[in-house]
Amino acid sequence: MGFFKKLFNKIIPQPSVWARPEMEITFRAEIMPGKSREERTFRIKEVFQNGRVKLYDFPDEHRQSSFEPINFKREK
Repeated sequence: MGFFKKLFNKIIPQPSVWARPEMEITFRAEIMPGKSREERTFRIKEVFQNGRVKLYDFPDEHRQSSFEPINFKREK
């Protein structure tokens, strides 16, 4: 019985979810200098298992550190 108790009590780590599909995120100003916030803001198309995201109308995959911290209290 002890074997099953150890087997089922293991905590499986889940990756942190920092983004969801259709959410808007903004590239950091250092990555796109000279562009306004609106020009640096894109919508997420897909979130991958490794935490990277694919954006609508922008090539390649990008990681969390490429974007400004998400502020849910900021008004649009």
